[in-house]
Amino acid sequence: MSKVSYYTAEGLKKLREELNQLKDIERPKASQAIAEARDKGDLSENAEYDAAKEAQGLLEMKISKMEETLANARVIDESQLDTSKVLALSIVKIKNQANGMEMTYTLVAESEADLASGKISVNSPIGKGLLGKSVGEVAEIKVPNGIMKFDIIEISR
Repeated sequence: MSKVSYYTAEGLKKLREELNQLKDIERPKASQAIAEARDKGDLSENAEYDAAKEAQGLLEMKISKMEETLANARVIDESQLDTSKVLALSIVKIKNQANGMEMTYTLVAESEADLASGKISVNSPIGKGLLGKSVGEVAEIKVPNGIMKFDIIEISR
């Protein structure tokens, strides 16, 4: 059973570009490497040939997984987002109850997550803990060193 993933239009475009790069550039390179290794003689003792075949197999597996991801990808219409509770693509301002620090995160698909730019995966512990919460609620999130509590201050899009 395949898992549906939700993306921004920008994230889906980036995924398609990466797949095209693999198919149009990396795949021919892998075939060329196999052909060059094959031309060097006896295949039974040709480590270069074996390495090229293995690299091609890994590339094909990666292409296959990306094609499956794209087949199950859905673009979220950001204008239709409900800001009364935390959903994928919500921008959430939270306050750590332990130290009073306020943080703002955008919940995104796993492949779009980038902590440096404030984008966390909906599948991360914090992302999962925030989903479905409303302003004023407390999200209790299990982390390796215990439970962290965050006040939901603001939800926007």
